[in-house]
Amino acid sequence: MKQFAVIGIGNFGYYLGRHLYEKGHEVLALDISKAQVQKIKEVVSQAVIVDATDREALEALGISQVDAAVVCIGTRMQASILATLHLKDLGIKKVLAKATSEEHGRILRKVGANETFFPEKDLAIGVASRLDNPNMLDYLPFIEGYSIVELAPPKDFVGKKLRELDLINRFSLQVLAVKEILPKGLVLIPKADFVIKDSDALIVLGPDETLKELQER
Repeated sequence: MKQFAVIGIGNFGYYLGRHLYEKGHEVLALDISKAQVQKIKEVVSQAVIVDATDREALEALGISQVDAAVVCIGTRMQASILATLHLKDLGIKKVLAKATSEEHGRILRKVGANETFFPEKDLAIGVASRLDNPNMLDYLPFIEGYSIVELAPPKDFVGKKLRELDLINRFSLQVLAVKEILPKGLVLIPKADFVIKDSDALIVLGPDETLKELQER
């Protein structure tokens, strides 16, 4: 179980917080609006009315203890930037932030956001792709009980060939790609004789329970 903070409870923040909580994680939801906090308080661990631009208020909540924070403030650009800055200053290692434009995203990364995302843009690209190619298998990540994740290889995977590990038969896992750090690159659909290094990151498809067990090794 991990601890997450969701800052900004609009539609995106609400569904993000609720689904993280349903997956068994602790979720702290924050918003300046009492109505939004009331809306989400029954489907997360804790919901608090707070101004995320107030660093002292965030610190008082002990927010630095969370594994990751997601800034979902969209329309108030200055507030999203300040909240992101404060979260990084308070020591949160992973901060994701919603951006409304490329310029907004660049500023968020400048102040420390580890990742930025554009929900409307990403959705539009997905819809356009489905219209362009109706047969595209974009439904796969939404199959109940299965996910595609990036996974650090467990110690007993390192130095072995994919053939030796036999992940499909042992764990029902399919390695879709390997992100290499040394040398830097991406190997799509690696062959059976690919040797896994401790610096690699595996992009795999498999059952949620199995993926969770491997991530906790």
